[in-house]
Amino acid sequence: MKDVTQLTEGWSLRHGQELLEATVPGCVHTDLLAAGVIPDPFAGLNETEVAWVGRRAWTYVRDLADLPHDSAHERTDLVLDGLDTAAHLTLGGRPVGTTRNMHRRYRFDVTGRTGPLEIRFASAYDEAAAVRAVTGERPNVYPEPSQYIRKMACSFGWDWGPTLVTAGIWRPVRLEHWSTARIAGVRPLVTVEEGTGRVEVRLEVERTAQGRGRTLRAEARLAGARAEAALTADEAVLRLEVPDARLWWPRGYGEQPLYDLHLALSDDEGGPLDTWHRRIGFRTVALDRSADEHGTGFTLVVNGVRIFARGVNWIPDDAFPSRITPERYRTRLIQAAEANVDLVRVWGGGIYEDDAFYDACDELGLMVWQDFLFACSAYPEEQPLRGEVEAEARDNVVRLMPHPSLILWNGNNENLWGFRDWGWEDALAGDSWGEGYYLGLLPRVVAELDPTRPYTAGSPWSGSWDHHPNDPAHGTHHSWEVWNRQDYAEYRASVPRFVAEFGWQAPPAQATLRRALPGERLAPDSPGMLHHQKAEDGNGKLDRGIARHFPPPGGDFDRWHYLTQLVQARAVAAGIEHWRSHWPVCAGTIVWQLNDCWPVTSWAAVDSDGRPKPLHHELRRVYADRLLTLQPGTDGPVLAAVNQAAESWPTAVTLRRWRADGTLIHEGVLDVTVGPRSVVRLPVPRDLVPDARSAKEFLVADAGASPRPGGAGGESGGGLRALHFPVADKDFAYPRPVYDVGVEPVPGQRDRVDVVVSARTLVRDLLLQADRLGPAAVGDRGLETLLPGEHVRIRVTGCDSVDVQDVRAALHCVDVT
Repeated sequence: MKDVTQLTEGWSLRHGQELLEATVPGCVHTDLLAAGVIPDPFAGLNETEVAWVGRRAWTYVRDLADLPHDSAHERTDLVLDGLDTAAHLTLGGRPVGTTRNMHRRYRFDVTGRTGPLEIRFASAYDEAAAVRAVTGERPNVYPEPSQYIRKMACSFGWDWGPTLVTAGIWRPVRLEHWSTARIAGVRPLVTVEEGTGRVEVRLEVERTAQGRGRTLRAEARLAGARAEAALTADEAVLRLEVPDARLWWPRGYGEQPLYDLHLALSDDEGGPLDTWHRRIGFRTVALDRSADEHGTGFTLVVNGVRIFARGVNWIPDDAFPSRITPERYRTRLIQAAEANVDLVRVWGGGIYEDDAFYDACDELGLMVWQDFLFACSAYPEEQPLRGEVEAEARDNVVRLMPHPSLILWNGNNENLWGFRDWGWEDALAGDSWGEGYYLGLLPRVVAELDPTRPYTAGSPWSGSWDHHPNDPAHGTHHSWEVWNRQDYAEYRASVPRFVAEFGWQAPPAQATLRRALPGERLAPDSPGMLHHQKAEDGNGKLDRGIARHFPPPGGDFDRWHYLTQLVQARAVAAGIEHWRSHWPVCAGTIVWQLNDCWPVTSWAAVDSDGRPKPLHHELRRVYADRLLTLQPGTDGPVLAAVNQAAESWPTAVTLRRWRADGTLIHEGVLDVTVGPRSVVRLPVPRDLVPDARSAKEFLVADAGASPRPGGAGGESGGGLRALHFPVADKDFAYPRPVYDVGVEPVPGQRDRVDVVVSARTLVRDLLLQADRLGPAAVGDRGLETLLPGEHVRIRVTGCDSVDVQDVRAALHCVDVT
């Protein structure tokens, strides 16, 4: 039977004449940080102080002579799940091999060898320069050489990330001792036909010299089913059937049953040689790209059900990915699920995530859209890159295909769009740029290895060069013109078929900022805040976003912080509400982005310390199965009731026309029935439409709970609510907000309190910034609008001693008086 020796301990990092203790998996930056050689790169301006690390060569050393000699096996392999990136390996002073790809696994025969194992990493900049000398120049969005090296592109910096160019043994390394044969690859092709789950297990083996010519036996087991095969060659197919297989569904559509698939390899005498185990799920997935009267669709279909995808984009959760634990993956993905997300797109400038990420998605019912790792650059298609790209694609398709959560392969991020619109075509002058990967190599690899899943060439991509790559009427669309140049109301100007990227920036929580910028007097333009803002004219866009709706906050940082987070939440909600109300023409939205990799002002809903921004709570509302929204129409506001559930939604919608001073002008009730997975759009009756010429009227729609007559005594949050204000906040005649605050202990729970806010006037977009009550404090609600007489109860965990004055200091709302 195969034996494994994990090589996690005993490593050193050579730093000048010193040998520093090294952690494996890890990277040079984290080892230098642990040794006190460099400051925390995430704090203050330290990123620039450690830039030298990425421009040096580094060597890791581990003596294998202290390991017991294995004479019971015919073969010993050195197996490396991830080296970052260009490395030369020696053992006992003799060459073992070279690597030049962070995104794939390597295996080297080291049978009978011992002594010091040295892994010498070249600077990623030097490796990229050497490749560029062979392939020639290629254009890139950022002034860094990420397109010339198969490495996490965002380690060279992005408009939300630091430039921390890593090196090291970033995934596990081990010795595998084996005899006769080992399992070299397993591809379970999972299908469902008329209720029967079918698995075609495609097995590849590798043999030692002594194992050649011997008959091997393979056995597969799954849910009581069993299949065997005799191998005289190095490949076999085993077929299993599971009658009445329980289907795996995306969250919100059903359960996520998982089945254990076991594979065992033995010799001709029945002696065990190797085993393999994964969890699989039975489901079908298709991508409907049919042409219709609106253009070309892009609708995911799981188990025959057409889905409006409620998605978020995922970036590496740490600029040093080796620090991301399975627990951290699960925490972040639970936060996605709590926001009613059902799809996570793994973006192409990052990494193929650890199996722990996909395991959590399998269990949580989060569909995974997986980019191949190409982003915002023209990529040479010549050697040495082409061979690495194919090896990387094959390795990761095989590694990830057992996961039922994986529903789509995508060829690249924005490169097809970039070729057409960003001046690349002329600059390339006929040179290769990646099209051969996206429209040739990658779809061929997916069709050969994983034919059960759809593939799309890029995001955005219209489906062919007959249409502009980012044409909103065809395929996937990235909507960035709004954030860059317009008011978020412009999201309502079009109905793309699938919005794969859009978003709005906001700073992280204040507790996160104070930890990352210790001792700094926070201001939008303070040195640390500017350094932790990587987007071009990012603060200018934030300020213009505020100015379109609110009076400028002046030098009040707390006010600026609140307004930027408010505008972010409103902007994303405006887009999602509009696009969801146009299902099935629009079949999905993927917000940029869920998470951060360091403390930064960014588009994230959850900051790098794991603190949710108000956007996270707003996603929970706008991504819920049932959504009520008031949309601007040509003849006045339109009530849209969106029902993503499998059951009909009969509801009475109470519409109330209010004056800003709390006077009820008129009230009416619409009885609405929304069919399963459908939308109903109704014009608001004329007598309930606020006077567009007046800055003193607004409209409230409530469903799912009894409306509070006059607002008196009701608790906010008992049902669904939609609001319509006909003018911008800065032009509306808001009264000065007046509210009472109470703090109530939660019986039997010392670290929890209830904050109760009772409105005496209209209180718009009330927000409790719980982290200001204590760094561990978290509130269970985001933005809340209260009518006079209403109250809201906010459960705060992570703090046990706060008073009313503390709470008042942490509360904000719209105030233009």
